[in-house]
Amino acid sequence: MKLVASTKIIKLNMHRTWLRIILVILFMIELANVYLIMPFPGSQLQNTVAIAYWLHKNIGWIRLLLLVSGILLAAQVFKSASKKTRIKTALPFIFYMLLFFIVKYEMKADTMFYEPKNLVMAPIGSNKVSGDKLVIGVTVDGNAKAYPIQFIGYHHQVRDSIDKTQIMVTYCTVCRTGRVFSPVVDGKVQRFRLVGMDHFNAMFEDGTTKSWWRQANGEAIAGPLKGKKLLEIPSQQMLLSDWLLEYPNSQVMQPDSLFASEYSDMQNYDKGLGKSDLTKRDSLSWKGKSWVLGISIGEYSRAYDWNDLVTNRIINDSFGTVPVVLLLEKDSASFHGWSRRIAGRSLDFIVSDSAELIIDQQTRSTWNMGGWCIEGPLKGNHLTRIPAYQEFWHSWQTFHPATSRYTGAKN
Repeated sequence: MKLVASTKIIKLNMHRTWLRIILVILFMIELANVYLIMPFPGSQLQNTVAIAYWLHKNIGWIRLLLLVSGILLAAQVFKSASKKTRIKTALPFIFYMLLFFIVKYEMKADTMFYEPKNLVMAPIGSNKVSGDKLVIGVTVDGNAKAYPIQFIGYHHQVRDSIDKTQIMVTYCTVCRTGRVFSPVVDGKVQRFRLVGMDHFNAMFEDGTTKSWWRQANGEAIAGPLKGKKLLEIPSQQMLLSDWLLEYPNSQVMQPDSLFASEYSDMQNYDKGLGKSDLTKRDSLSWKGKSWVLGISIGEYSRAYDWNDLVTNRIINDSFGTVPVVLLLEKDSASFHGWSRRIAGRSLDFIVSDSAELIIDQQTRSTWNMGGWCIEGPLKGNHLTRIPAYQEFWHSWQTFHPATSRYTGAKN
């Protein structure tokens, strides 16, 4: 009898031990499934997207296997355990269900940040967005639209079309990256959902192949389409008032009343005064959260200190084989990047006394903020725009690891 009792106790303890192990693993994979793709301490500093993607794709069967095994072991414990032991055995399952609900419905990126329910675009005559708001502006065949960062910063993506061209306007507030892409992949228009982050940059999942795409450069970084890139559609960041001066027929995205409180939380983001430490600007130069202006041309990338641009207003530079000029308008918010090569020669620019025009030193021609020469020997010429992006230094450095830093002015 003693031997039988002893054997039962050994089996019961073994069942309880394995049950604890299974429950610990179950809790860990649920937490890891969120931790690896959300901005928790340390989670975004390592190259873990491959692990995160594998877990994301396989967590269903892993979860089911562990739960069934755990329930079978719990049933064995219940057979010969006291009431107190049964309660102790059941409690972890209750806590797990609570954790599952939180992870599944409260901590998923696409349940924290929603796309607009009612996308309303208004012409200048009925626009209600203040002119001092930063926008991401897009033009397609002369048709222009503007999307306030205060709104798209919350939504992360806004789907729209311009003159029958499908566009996907995206923004990551933690990287301060605004990009516009074509949602067409291999000839098919895709629907994307926000799935998480990679190195603090927003990731989207396409609806067909379930590949994960990085917002900063439109690259698929996990899944069947890994290595592919979305076609980027040129865009500009500037104050709405400046955008409407250049494109008076532009339509402007209006606030969706369903997200009034979310927009309110983003009210001061434009100025670098985000509510979170993840979105606040560091006013010093070359810190993780410092603002930079980034340019990529072919294999070359370079970052320009925003503070330097504010001080000088204009920077003439050359890297690779391209002479470039960067200009910050009088409002210290709207900026431009152009090639300064016209008719085979490079021009050097200075800002006019009014700070509202620029003048090339070679011909003394006068150019406006839209890149058009309006007076002088080169009148009628237009500078070729070069994509330039304002973002946090940590983001530009991460996704352009070979980038150089501009350290001296040629003004």
